[in-house]
Amino acid sequence: MTKYGGRTAVVVDGATGLGLAIAKRLIEGGAKILVTTRTPTRTEAELGPCAQVLTSDRTDPTAIATLAPTVDYLFLPAGREIVLALLPVLRDGAAVVFTQATPRPALRALSAELTAHGIRVNAVAPDCGHAARTDAAARAALFLAADAPYTTCAQLPIATSQF
Repeated sequence: MTKYGGRTAVVVDGATGLGLAIAKRLIEGGAKILVTTRTPTRTEAELGPCAQVLTSDRTDPTAIATLAPTVDYLFLPAGREIVLALLPVLRDGAAVVFTQATPRPALRALSAELTAHGIRVNAVAPDCGHAARTDAAARAALFLAADAPYTTCAQLPIATSQF
């Protein structure tokens, strides 16, 4: 079995950048994935037949729940409302990872709310504008989702500048 085999992931806005990098790593690891995008043709070309692609201007929780009745990993740039709407399909032990910096109080509140359901909430905070670091941010997001089962309410900064 591969690293993410048997797992289902939803990647919101997975057509470019960090979302696309996460989707590619999930596919390589054997996950079943659903990607939401406004550019389905390009996304299907990038990801191939291993990903289900949902065309969406905005995230439609009903459509996601229909295509992915159980979700282990949810990656999205923002959207407390989306997470709460998907709560019925998020498994006990699921992970929500925001792919953009999230205000600390909002992260803390959602994390506290979902802990009662056995769901962890974390975020990565990549610097802007450095495509070379997208893979590093994707690895950090996947670490929070799959390799940090006791971590919640964490936000990992992904520095792109030299120290």
